[in-house]
Amino acid sequence: MDEIDSKIIIELQRNGRLTNQELSERVNLSPSPCHRRVRMLEESGVIEGYGARINHRALGMPIIAFVQVRLASQSKSVMTEFERSVRDTAEITSCYLMTGRQDYLLQVFTSSLDSYELFIRNKLAELPGIGSWESSFVFGDIKNGLLVPPEKPRK
Repeated sequence: MDEIDSKIIIELQRNGRLTNQELSERVNLSPSPCHRRVRMLEESGVIEGYGARINHRALGMPIIAFVQVRLASQSKSVMTEFERSVRDTAEITSCYLMTGRQDYLLQVFTSSLDSYELFIRNKLAELPGIGSWESSFVFGDIKNGLLVPPEKPRK
Protein backbone atom coordinates (compact mmCIF):
# COMPACT_ATOMS: atom_id res chain seq x y z
CA MET A 1 0.00 0.00 0.00
CA ASP A 2 1.31 3.37 -0.98
CA GLU A 3 -0.14 6.87 -1.03
CA ILE A 4 -1.96 6.32 -4.34
CA ASP A 5 -3.62 3.15 -2.99
CA SER A 6 -4.70 5.14 0.07
CA LYS A 7 -6.22 7.83 -2.17
CA ILE A 8 -8.05 5.17 -4.21
CA ILE A 9 -9.50 3.64 -1.03
CA ILE A 10 -10.64 7.03 0.26
CA GLU A 11 -12.34 7.93 -3.02
CA LEU A 12 -14.06 4.55 -3.40
CA GLN A 13 -15.34 4.70 0.17
CA ARG A 14 -16.81 8.12 -0.54
CA ASN A 15 -18.38 6.99 -3.80
CA GLY A 16 -18.12 3.36 -4.93
CA ARG A 17 -19.94 4.20 -8.17
CA LEU A 18 -17.11 6.29 -9.61
CA THR A 19 -16.11 5.27 -13.10
CA ASN A 20 -12.48 4.29 -13.55
CA GLN A 21 -11.98 7.53 -15.49
CA GLU A 22 -13.39 9.63 -12.64
CA LEU A 23 -11.37 7.72 -10.06
CA SER A 24 -8.15 8.04 -12.03
CA GLU A 25 -8.65 11.82 -12.31
CA ARG A 26 -9.27 12.15 -8.57
CA VAL A 27 -6.13 10.22 -7.63
CA ASN A 28 -4.05 11.82 -10.39
CA LEU A 29 -3.24 8.58 -12.22
CA SER A 30 -3.95 7.44 -15.77
CA PRO A 31 -6.94 5.08 -16.18
CA SER A 32 -5.08 1.84 -16.97
CA PRO A 33 -2.75 1.83 -13.93
CA CYS A 34 -5.64 3.01 -11.76
CA HIS A 35 -7.76 0.06 -12.88
CA ARG A 36 -4.87 -2.36 -12.17
CA ARG A 37 -4.46 -0.95 -8.68
CA VAL A 38 -8.18 -1.29 -7.93
CA ARG A 39 -8.09 -4.92 -9.09
CA MET A 40 -5.03 -5.60 -6.91
CA LEU A 41 -6.81 -4.05 -3.90
CA GLU A 42 -9.83 -6.26 -4.62
CA GLU A 43 -7.79 -9.44 -5.13
CA SER A 44 -5.73 -8.84 -1.96
CA GLY A 45 -8.91 -8.47 0.09
CA VAL A 46 -8.42 -4.82 1.00
CA ILE A 47 -11.58 -4.02 -0.96
CA GLU A 48 -14.14 -6.64 0.07
CA GLY A 49 -17.03 -5.39 -2.01
CA TYR A 50 -19.20 -2.43 -2.93
CA GLY A 51 -22.51 -1.27 -1.51
CA ALA A 52 -24.82 1.62 -0.90
CA ARG A 53 -25.17 3.71 2.25
CA ILE A 54 -28.81 3.67 3.26
CA ASN A 55 -30.66 6.37 5.18
CA HIS A 56 -32.25 4.37 7.98
CA ARG A 57 -34.76 7.12 8.73
CA ALA A 58 -35.98 7.18 5.13
CA LEU A 59 -36.58 3.43 5.44
CA GLY A 60 -38.74 3.96 8.51
CA MET A 61 -36.12 2.70 10.98
CA PRO A 62 -35.29 5.84 12.99
CA ILE A 63 -34.28 4.06 16.22
CA ILE A 64 -30.68 2.92 16.61
CA ALA A 65 -29.76 1.06 19.77
CA PHE A 66 -26.38 -0.19 20.88
CA VAL A 67 -26.75 -3.24 23.09
CA GLN A 68 -23.93 -4.40 25.33
CA VAL A 69 -24.26 -8.12 25.96
CA ARG A 70 -22.62 -10.21 28.65
CA LEU A 71 -22.83 -13.96 28.14
CA ALA A 72 -23.65 -16.28 31.02
CA SER A 73 -20.55 -18.29 30.06
CA GLN A 74 -17.61 -17.46 27.84
CA SER A 75 -17.10 -21.04 26.66
CA LYS A 76 -16.33 -21.58 23.00
CA SER A 77 -19.59 -23.46 22.39
CA VAL A 78 -21.72 -20.71 23.98
CA MET A 79 -19.94 -18.01 22.00
CA THR A 80 -20.26 -19.95 18.74
CA GLU A 81 -23.99 -20.55 19.23
CA PHE A 82 -24.60 -16.92 20.23
CA GLU A 83 -22.71 -15.62 17.18
CA ARG A 84 -24.61 -17.97 14.85
CA SER A 85 -27.92 -16.75 16.24
CA VAL A 86 -26.87 -13.10 15.91
CA ARG A 87 -26.07 -13.63 12.22
CA ASP A 88 -29.62 -14.93 11.74
CA THR A 89 -31.28 -11.94 13.46
CA ALA A 90 -32.11 -9.25 10.89
CA GLU A 91 -32.51 -6.35 13.35
CA ILE A 92 -28.90 -6.79 14.49
CA THR A 93 -26.86 -5.08 11.80
CA SER A 94 -23.45 -5.20 13.49
CA CYS A 95 -21.94 -7.36 16.21
CA TYR A 96 -18.50 -6.92 17.74
CA LEU A 97 -16.66 -9.21 20.16
CA MET A 98 -15.34 -6.85 22.83
CA THR A 99 -12.82 -6.62 25.62
CA GLY A 100 -13.86 -5.35 29.03
CA ARG A 101 -16.92 -6.11 31.14
CA GLN A 102 -19.24 -6.83 28.21
CA ASP A 103 -18.63 -9.59 25.70
CA TYR A 104 -20.41 -8.17 22.64
CA LEU A 105 -21.64 -4.87 21.27
CA LEU A 106 -24.66 -5.08 18.98
CA GLN A 107 -26.13 -2.41 16.73
CA VAL A 108 -29.90 -2.68 16.29
CA PHE A 109 -32.25 -0.72 14.01
CA THR A 110 -36.00 -0.59 14.69
CA SER A 111 -39.00 1.50 13.68
CA SER A 112 -40.11 2.52 17.18
CA LEU A 113 -39.57 1.98 20.88
CA ASP A 114 -42.52 -0.42 20.81
CA SER A 115 -40.85 -2.49 18.10
CA TYR A 116 -37.60 -2.39 20.10
CA GLU A 117 -39.44 -3.79 23.10
CA LEU A 118 -40.78 -6.61 20.90
CA PHE A 119 -37.26 -7.23 19.61
CA ILE A 120 -35.98 -7.49 23.21
CA ARG A 121 -38.78 -9.80 24.35
CA ASN A 122 -39.07 -12.02 21.28
CA LYS A 123 -35.57 -12.12 19.84
CA LEU A 124 -32.76 -10.82 22.05
CA ALA A 125 -34.00 -12.54 25.21
CA GLU A 126 -34.23 -15.79 23.22
CA LEU A 127 -30.64 -15.72 21.94
CA PRO A 128 -28.62 -18.54 23.49
CA GLY A 129 -26.13 -17.84 26.23
CA ILE A 130 -27.10 -14.30 27.22
CA GLY A 131 -26.53 -13.49 30.86
CA SER A 132 -27.37 -9.78 30.75
CA TRP A 133 -27.65 -6.81 28.42
CA GLU A 134 -27.80 -3.04 28.55
CA SER A 135 -29.24 -0.79 25.83
CA SER A 136 -28.24 2.72 24.82
CA PHE A 137 -30.12 4.74 22.21
CA VAL A 138 -28.66 7.10 19.61
CA PHE A 139 -29.92 10.69 19.84
CA GLY A 140 -28.05 11.91 16.76
CA ASP A 141 -25.37 10.99 14.24
CA ILE A 142 -22.30 13.14 14.85
CA LYS A 143 -19.91 11.13 12.69
CA ASN A 144 -20.87 7.94 10.95
CA GLY A 145 -17.95 5.52 11.07
CA LEU A 146 -18.47 3.88 7.70
CA LEU A 147 -15.20 5.16 6.27
CA VAL A 148 -12.04 3.32 7.28
CA PRO A 149 -9.03 5.65 7.39
CA PRO A 150 -6.23 3.99 5.45
CA GLU A 151 -2.94 3.73 7.26
CA LYS A 152 -0.31 6.14 5.99
CA PRO A 153 2.55 4.48 4.10
CA ARG A 154 5.55 3.72 6.29
CA LYS A 155 8.93 5.13 5.43
